[in-house]
Amino acid sequence: MTTDNSQASILIIGAAQGIGQAIARPFAADHYHVILADLSESVYDTVQQIRADLPQASLAALVLDATDLRAVEQLAENINEFLPDTQQNLQHVVYSAGAGSGKFGFPFWNMHPDDWKRVFDVNLMGAVNVAHAFSEVLRANLSVNSAKAVDSTLLFIASIAGQMGSQTDPPYSAAKAGLINFMQVVAKDLAPFGIRANAISPGMIQTSLNRSVWQAWNDQQAEHDKIDYEQWGQDKLKNICPLARWQTPAEIAATALFLASTGAANITGQTINVDGGIIMHS
Repeated sequence: MTTDNSQASILIIGAAQGIGQAIARPFAADHYHVILADLSESVYDTVQQIRADLPQASLAALVLDATDLRAVEQLAENINEFLPDTQQNLQHVVYSAGAGSGKFGFPFWNMHPDDWKRVFDVNLMGAVNVAHAFSEVLRANLSVNSAKAVDSTLLFIASIAGQMGSQTDPPYSAAKAGLINFMQVVAKDLAPFGIRANAISPGMIQTSLNRSVWQAWNDQQAEHDKIDYEQWGQDKLKNICPLARWQTPAEIAATALFLASTGAANITGQTINVDGGIIMHS
């Protein structure tokens, strides 16, 4: 049976590029109304790119600094301004904003404690701000629809770095670990309202963030030990990834689309690793 998503809407924060942009595309193709938010004004260009490929897509865009709590609260208070007239409320929220330190963190004392704040603000506190502001918006679906079965979700894009104490970028690793733990708290608190919360932990994806990790590492190497990004990636995948291949933003997006669907109605509080087998749990 095909689900009619024409009355469903999703807000994606961190949607101008990378994983966030990739998530927007299948939702738009599946007839969701998609609101793209990002710190960068390039989010408006992203909307035009998606619309060029999907002329019938229902899209909106805005600039948002998720680390600014008042800005996030104002968006939550006025979210109906970004919804079509046919929709009463927002159903899904994805937090995909992320930032690394841009430095090579091994050993951890090579990084000053001041290097940690911005990484924590973007990766963790931004997610806290969004969950704080939009949990009320999602809970309002109960009164609008008078049924607990309304399928509303919060999704956080984490990282396998948050599950393995990655030495490459300690503040990023620690922030993502905090994000995973926070997601579990959110899932427990919102479960009585029929709202699900989950996280996706990507593995190695060729994004600007991943490239910055290579750059920070490469800058530390002696001249004769420097290697290009492609070789660094292939060597790392061979050593740590059983499937020995890059993961892609499209694969993360497909997982996000599933987690928002009724097929995932009994999945909450979970971290789904899309990583080629790098992290395995018993």
